[in-house]
Amino acid sequence: MKAKLTFLGTGTSSGVPMIGCGCPVCSSSDPRDNRLRASALVEYGGLSILIDCGPDFRQQALRAGIRHLDAILLTHNHMDHTGGLDDTRALNLCEGHPVNIYCEPYVCRSLKQTYAYAFAQPRYPGAPEWNVHEIGNQPFEVKSNEGDEVIWWKSGEGYQHKPASPLAETKSVQVIPIQGWHIKDKSISVLGYRFGNLAYLTDMCLLPDEELDKLQGLDAVTLNCVKIQAHRSHFSLQECLDLFGRIGAKQSFITHISHLLPRHAEFEAMLPPNIHAAYDGLILE
Repeated sequence: MKAKLTFLGTGTSSGVPMIGCGCPVCSSSDPRDNRLRASALVEYGGLSILIDCGPDFRQQALRAGIRHLDAILLTHNHMDHTGGLDDTRALNLCEGHPVNIYCEPYVCRSLKQTYAYAFAQPRYPGAPEWNVHEIGNQPFEVKSNEGDEVIWWKSGEGYQHKPASPLAETKSVQVIPIQGWHIKDKSISVLGYRFGNLAYLTDMCLLPDEELDKLQGLDAVTLNCVKIQAHRSHFSLQECLDLFGRIGAKQSFITHISHLLPRHAEFEAMLPPNIHAAYDGLILE
């Protein structure tokens, strides 16, 4: 079963161009140098799955024509990957279901602090309706949201709830998490995800050797890089290239790109033939 991945955003936490910067990358006229915060849409087994939901989600969803999501998978709790979750309220209203979020337990705890109003009881009318599923480092099932409870808006009262129909769609897919680290002291966990022939990894500076077995036989894989030199919380360019070599996917793509890397055309020319700089809107099939 093959997956399709659309890069909704390929930029680092500040995006490109960065506010207040007039460097050659930030002032580039090449649209591939305009990068929203890193996120991807995966279509797999008939399901639509969002990886990360940063502060540019509304713009990304409108640009890509997203009208349906079965699930959101979060890589970690930083705001450039979670800061757009409130905008999923629109999907509650249009789809008539809660939004399913899959994340590690520490990310769930962070969401409860950042979005306390979404978890409070009684709930503020109009707060986002989420079902948060805690996951770890073992394969898990993502199900169609057609099998979830039904919600509808009642003016003056907020969302009403009723159980899903027993005849509702129950298709599901298996997702394989890949455990990496944002800091080499292993203080911030980050999950990448494999969907059949594709794997999406970002915001790592350390990937344990034992996780590489999960990444064999891929058609495409992504890794993060924000600058050529060493970085405290992201792969350097050489670390990224070396890890791509160890994974051995047919095609490899760099994402989470900052203005510290060259302009897209120049960066692409620096890379080996089977390694590419991703850009917003790029589709892998």
